[in-house]
Parts: sequence; structure tokens; C-alpha cells
Amino acid sequence: MTEQEAIVFENVKFSYPGSDGVFAVNGVSLTVKKGEFLSVIGHNGSGKSTLARLTNGLLEADAGKITVLGLDVAEGKNSLEIRKHVGIVFQNPDNQMVASIVEDDVAFGPENIGIEREEIGRRIEWALKAVGMEEYRRSTPTRLSGGQKQRIAVAGVLAVKPEILILDESTAMLDPKGRREVIEVVRRLNKEEGITVILITHFMEEALLADRAIVMNRGEIVLQGTPEEIFESGDRLEMYNLCLPRITEIINTLNGAGMKLDNVLRPEELAEGIIKNLSARGISNAKSSPASPAEINSSHEWDIDVKNLTFTYSKKSPFATKALKGINLHIDDGEFFGIIGHTGSGKSTLVQHLNALIKLPQAEKKYRRKKVKKGRPAPVLPEITVGQFNLADKKTDFKALRANVGMVFQYPEYQLFAESVFADVAFGLKNFNKKLSAEEVEKAVRESIEIVGLDYNEVKDKSPFDLSGGQKRRVAIAGVIVTKPRILILDEPAAGLDPLGKKEIMELLHKLHREWCNTVIIVSHDMDEVAENCTKAAVIAGGEVVFAESPSKLFARGNEILSLGLDVPLTSKICAELEKSGVEVECDCTAEDFSRKIIEIYGGGENA
Repeated sequence: MTEQEAIVFENVKFSYPGSDGVFAVNGVSLTVKKGEFLSVIGHNGSGKSTLARLTNGLLEADAGKITVLGLDVAEGKNSLEIRKHVGIVFQNPDNQMVASIVEDDVAFGPENIGIEREEIGRRIEWALKAVGMEEYRRSTPTRLSGGQKQRIAVAGVLAVKPEILILDESTAMLDPKGRREVIEVVRRLNKEEGITVILITHFMEEALLADRAIVMNRGEIVLQGTPEEIFESGDRLEMYNLCLPRITEIINTLNGAGMKLDNVLRPEELAEGIIKNLSARGISNAKSSPASPAEINSSHEWDIDVKNLTFTYSKKSPFATKALKGINLHIDDGEFFGIIGHTGSGKSTLVQHLNALIKLPQAEKKYRRKKVKKGRPAPVLPEITVGQFNLADKKTDFKALRANVGMVFQYPEYQLFAESVFADVAFGLKNFNKKLSAEEVEKAVRESIEIVGLDYNEVKDKSPFDLSGGQKRRVAIAGVIVTKPRILILDEPAAGLDPLGKKEIMELLHKLHREWCNTVIIVSHDMDEVAENCTKAAVIAGGEVVFAESPSKLFARGNEILSLGLDVPLTSKICAELEKSGVEVECDCTAEDFSRKIIEIYGGGENA
């Protein structure tokens, strides 16, 4: 190992207990130079996270040698020294929270490596500012949203000021603004302070920022090079269960229609290429046909109405936080509805009211309406109706409501608890309908497990905790859809999944929506996911609904959306660049419709 090498893997192998000899990391040889920014991509279960854990000795290799900053990881005496210099931010922030106050949590790492108290104070302030969480310094982590917790986890590692920083899908639960801010901090640390960065990610735009990228498949490194070289691999990426970047799919479609576009990776570059192709045909100041609105066939039997909804966490305590400030929202039966908003905007709090996981005050057993003082107006009480269920009425059959309104949480793996997959999936079904026979339960469980794409006979007797992350998510979804709810709510259903996994989950949701689920509601930070899948979407900001309309109308408000700390879909970015050159494209924000509209304009040229 030379002085310029930060990490060296030499033919490293590792298998988890009970894996029947299948290696999670299989003969990996890799050198990461000091100050390098390396991105690691690959499908779920490809060995990316295992690679990270091997680097600082959280896991011990079965074979081969790992050297970090000149220290042999296998030698126990080096463990503490290595961990002083290698910081890892994991995908799930709850696994890194150790204190009851945010500043104590951030201080934990520096305290454990013996940093002086005054310096710790400066590092806490710097790290929290770096991730945009200064105002939460004295908050309790348990009351923060998933994305806010993730920022705190990042701050806790930054405060150690490691020489090597590994981010294991650590931006997966952040909103677009938070993701940009964290990645910008990491880039700055890399460029200005020479910190070596290993970024494990499913976001292709993040991978583009790296000096070098590697692709892992079944524990092996199968591709490596610059990000541009990796994404030019096309068919090989798909062979390794990765999807092409959305921009590459658009380019392939347009080139298939006769255009000549380079395989670029940035929206402004694609817009420039499209303008050149149009100009070559004598096309300028063109305009496409208008976007067609999505048609919804609704019986309105399962409409959702929310009026004047307010909610405060830890009311009457020093940690009181007002999450919702008068939400008014209508969701038609039949919608594939998106809810978007920055981290901590109130999205998760809102959807937890829709099946009374958080009950309205009037629905609580001990609720007694307060007498209104003479001359003062009666307080405006929140109202929620879901189909025929009045959630403000304490006499409502909430058990029946929850059988019809299924909820898949932000970290669905947390919903798993039973000894076997079968028992886990069957639990809700048995709870909601105790009269079912064993044969009826088995039939429903089998159907549910197979619907989510798992082999019933292969997984039914396994512990859900022995499954991969993607499999756990599918089992959690199976446990909700087994009752065939009329409304299905999913909080960040595709977060943390590889591109193919995201695609498969969304295809599953559309299948359920077509076949028997009246309404699907997804909470998402991924604007392309909303644009490609939703018939309508609501933007939540500061505990209020700011907009609620179709994706095409919503993302036409580009500057307003960006000002709320959100992003716009790739197609909207390309359209904005094209408009600067006089080409107006009205599309529904999907890649398919955008490509169709460009081909329509291109086909109308002088030389067509």
C-alpha cells in the first residue's frame, strides 16, 4: 500500500451466517486513492453495504486482505484507530441515534475519540449548519421526520471529521433540497479538505458527481470507470438488474425515431442536442400539441375529504411541534395520488390520520366538547371522511376502517415481527376477520405473497428478518394487501430500492390499482416517480396544502416548486431549457409523453 492509497481490498470474500456458502462479497480487489470520490452502484443485495461494513471492521472478511490508511483491518488492535478515520452514514438513521437530544447525538462521535469540549461545541454547530438542521439543535430525535433524522445522522459523522467518509444510501429518505445540500457538503469536504468519499447510491445524478464509479453484481465488481463510461454500458447495466438512467431511455427513443443525439447525462445537454436536431430540419419556435389530462373513472364511493386538520406533537411540552396547520384536501375515489413535500412538512403525519392511526380529538374516548365562552366563536374542529367512515365520530368502526385503508410505513421493514413470513402476512387478515378457516387464510396469504413477486413455497417458512431489504419490503406490502383494502397508502414505498426494484414496486401498485384497489396514495420525494405514476398530486409545505393538481400543471410551476425545497422531473428541466430556444413542449411530464411530443415536432420539419 502506498501513501496515496486510502483503501485496498485484495481478493476479499465474505459470506453471512446461514447463507449456504453464497458470498455477499466474492473475490473483490479494489483500490481507492486518498482524496478520491468513488460512487458504488448495484442492485439491492449486490454487496454494496457489505463492502462498506468490511472497510472499517464492522464485518470481518472470510478471506483476502483489507488495508485502510496503511492499517490491516483484520488486526483487532487497529479497530479503534480505523474507526477514528472512517465514518459511515447508514441508510436507516434510527440505527445511529443514541441520545435524546440532537446536539448530544451529534457530539457522541467526537466525545468518543477524545475531542476537547470547546472543539466539540464548534463541530456540533458546523455539522448541523452543514445539513441545515441548526434550529433543531435542542430537539428530541424521536419527534423528527425520517429525512430530518437522516440529516442528524450525517451531521454526527461529519462532526468526527473523518479522513474517509462512506455514505450508504444515506440520502435515500431526504427531500431533493436536503439531498442536494448533503451531497454539496460532501463534495466540498472532498474538494477542499481532501476527504476520501465512497458514495453508495441508487440516484444516478449523485453517481455522476464522482471521479470514478464501480458497479457491483452478486458480490463482484463487474464494471468500473468514469460515470459517463458506466452509463454508456447500456445493455450491460440492464443485465446486472439496473435500469438505464431516464435521460438515456429518452435519448434511445428519440434516436430510434431518426434523431442523432449523443449519450449525454444532463438535461441542458440533451436540450441543446434536441435544438441542433430540430435546427437541422429548419424547425424553430415550435410548439407541441397540448398535454392530455388523465381520465379517472370514479364512483366517488371511497372519496377522501380532509377539512381544517391541525396536529401538534408533544402538545403542552417543551418539545411541542405543530406538524399540521389546517389541512384541506379532497382525493377522488380512483386516483393514483401523490403527496410531496420537503422533509418535516407534515406528509407522514397527514397520511397517518387517514386510517386513524392518529385519531382526531373528537374520536378519542375521553373527549368532551369544551363549553364556549359567551361572545366567543366555537372552535373549528377538524373533519375527515373516508368513504362512509366519519373519522370524527368516536362510534366509528375503526377496525373496519383499517381493514379498508391499508398503510405501508416509511420503513416497511419495521412492520415485520413474526417468526415466519406466513405468520407475518396472515396476522392482519386474522385480526380483521376471525371467522376465516385455515384454508381461507392460507389461500389469501399465498395469493398476497405471490402478488408481490415472491415464491410462496420458498419464503413462507423463513424468518422475515433473514430476507434481503427488497424482500422485506415486499413482505410488508403483502401483509397490508392481504385484506384487499379499498385504499392503499404507502409512505416512500420505493425509497432505498435500486432502479429496477423501484420500477417493479410501482408496476405492482398499478396492478393492484387496476384490479381491485380503488385508490393508491403514495408519499414520495421522487418527482419523476410522481410524474410517471400519479394522476394528481398535492404539495405540502409548512403543514399546509399549497397545491393539488395534475403533475403537468403542478410541475409547470417550476420556480414555485423549487422555492419549496423540492425538485421538478427531468422532463420539466429539459422543457425549461428548450423553451429558452423557442421550443414549447406541453407534456404530462412522463418520459414517454415527452419523447412523443418531441418526435411530433421533429416529424413536422421541412425535410421530413
